[in-house]
Amino acid sequence: MRKSVFVFVLAIAGVVNLPCRAQLFKKNDGIRLITLDPGHFHAALVQKTMYDGVSRTVYVYAPKGPDVDAHLARIDAYNDRSSHPTHWAEEVYLGADFFNRMIADKKGNVVVMAGNNQNKTSYIKRSVAAGFSVLGDKPMAIDNQHFALLQDAFKIAAKKKLVLYDIMTERYEITNTLQREFAMIPGIFGQLKKGTPQHPGVEMQSIHYFYKYVSGSVLTRPDWFFDTTQEGEGLQDVGVHLVDLTQWECFPNKTIDYKKDIQFNSASHWVSNITLSQFNTVTGSNGFPAFLKRNVVHDTVLQVYANGMVNYKLFGVNVRLTAMWDYKAPAGGDNQYSVLRGTKANLVIKQGPDEKYMPVLYIAPVSNNPAYEKALLNKVRSLNDKYPGVYLKKEGTIWEVIIPNLYKDGHEAHFAKVTDSFLGYLKNDNMPKWEVPNMIAKYYTTTTAFELAKKIKNK
Repeated sequence: MRKSVFVFVLAIAGVVNLPCRAQLFKKNDGIRLITLDPGHFHAALVQKTMYDGVSRTVYVYAPKGPDVDAHLARIDAYNDRSSHPTHWAEEVYLGADFFNRMIADKKGNVVVMAGNNQNKTSYIKRSVAAGFSVLGDKPMAIDNQHFALLQDAFKIAAKKKLVLYDIMTERYEITNTLQREFAMIPGIFGQLKKGTPQHPGVEMQSIHYFYKYVSGSVLTRPDWFFDTTQEGEGLQDVGVHLVDLTQWECFPNKTIDYKKDIQFNSASHWVSNITLSQFNTVTGSNGFPAFLKRNVVHDTVLQVYANGMVNYKLFGVNVRLTAMWDYKAPAGGDNQYSVLRGTKANLVIKQGPDEKYMPVLYIAPVSNNPAYEKALLNKVRSLNDKYPGVYLKKEGTIWEVIIPNLYKDGHEAHFAKVTDSFLGYLKNDNMPKWEVPNMIAKYYTTTTAFELAKKIKNK
């Protein structure tokens, strides 16, 4: 039986002085990962595979508690699996001064952050200031104050020639990828419609669930996950993916200036009701903790502001994005709906019962005449050079994009793809010029929508 190598260093209470000068790491030193306070399962998914040029020893810094215990158990499970086991060796420091100790030790040069979002943005800024590149799970900012810190962090990273990057797995979901590909073919899609706030040119909705499976097991969520001051609200958390997909699919390789290219129409947020029994099932708790009591009604129902909507313009195109949470999916997993409205066709992703709760991409032509059909089929044949095996099936006036199973590798596999891209940027210094300004624009969109939703609610 394979087991991870865990080296535990227990902390003595106290504060470690921060160095007066940040240490920069040379690229030929190799990549050594640090996992900081891994409170979210995404931290472990980064290590579900091994990477060339990355040391097998990973340095974990965290407070003692169930979050880090769950993380280490997941890493151990990856090392112990019979098929394609990993070989990570986790060197673990546990203590209240975990962050200062990480800065002082400087054992790695890349910090992976996926956990409680209350202090994450501050940790990001202080990490890059100390000379570490950062691979951060979404969200990297949950409100205006955090957004200001994140802007500072990007400035510091640029000055120190470090890479600060967030984990946008949804770009690697094949239906999203192909929706983008078809949107870039004028002969099929035409031009993106500007639409109106009532009927936008871009509309996306995602539904996530508190009860879910990760790596084959029911996920146990930390109790703080249900506190939006620690996790963020729905639109500011999972909604980051929707904003990212809008930017990435509709305006590929285009740099966004958030100060002039984004205008807001409206925003709103509302609660999901979680019963005490549901909360206990998902967290393994025995009752609501004290810090959540302010959000409990009738003693047994927790109200979580897990849902949000923003209606805004990006480069003059009206966009409506909605992120929602429910307790448990009726079937399948997280659910997505997406439509890009073009002058020649709408590109639609659905994931309902008709799709057996799996994402399916459809092309709905505005005018399904023989000339368009011929052009469509010809373009799909040329697309096969890049995505062999993709073809179309016509149902009435709608075309379903048939995607071979080899492209359907699942959400968990996408973490390795993001990490590979990040590692490439580290090694080759070739991150696209638009990535940083568009990350800033993304978090401006989500955090400003949060402030707008609060103002509208309080009127």
